[in-house]
Amino acid sequence: MSNYSVVVLDFETTGLSPDQGDRVIEVGAVLIEDNRITDRFQGLMNPGMRINSFIESYTGITNDMLKDAPPVAEVMEEFASFIGDHHLVAHNASFDRRFLDVELRRLRKRRARDFACSMLISRRLYPEAPNHRLESLVRHKQLQSRGVFHRALADAEMTGHLWVRMIEDLKRTYQIRNVPFNLMLRLSKVARKSAPTFLKKFALDEGSK
Repeated sequence: MSNYSVVVLDFETTGLSPDQGDRVIEVGAVLIEDNRITDRFQGLMNPGMRINSFIESYTGITNDMLKDAPPVAEVMEEFASFIGDHHLVAHNASFDRRFLDVELRRLRKRRARDFACSMLISRRLYPEAPNHRLESLVRHKQLQSRGVFHRALADAEMTGHLWVRMIEDLKRTYQIRNVPFNLMLRLSKVARKSAPTFLKKFALDEGSK
């Protein structure tokens, strides 16, 4: 069991750079408490611009779907309430973090907690995986999946299942009783080849307390 909660989130966007004016068009998130999904959030939003054909094809989200969706600010205001004071997780978190921070700044808000990146952690835990894209890890670890990728809620749910599995594997492989959020943050920054030594030392230190 973990004694903290995390919101695992995923954005679909008009492009790659919020600093260049790109906006979010969909958010999906799951709340994980005691290592299980207890709540979900999903919302399409109108970015105030047309999305190009590549984004339509990549996400399956069309301009027709967005034209009657609520504006970004309205959905992000609700999402900020959903996030609350929870820790945050995303796969390739640097992407989602940039968009979240920019959209919150537009609302004169800021996040209260750090982001952990499930992709960086998976590279240290699963060096044998063929690659560390979300869909590849879902297959590699035989995780629960709807078989849909690049829609925000489906990706957030699969990332949530990956997060829970990584905690379970840390406990089983390294005999770590409790996996604090700070350990996941630290693990994501350790050199990949040093990860096993780092985790064994953590387990020894935990056992000596």
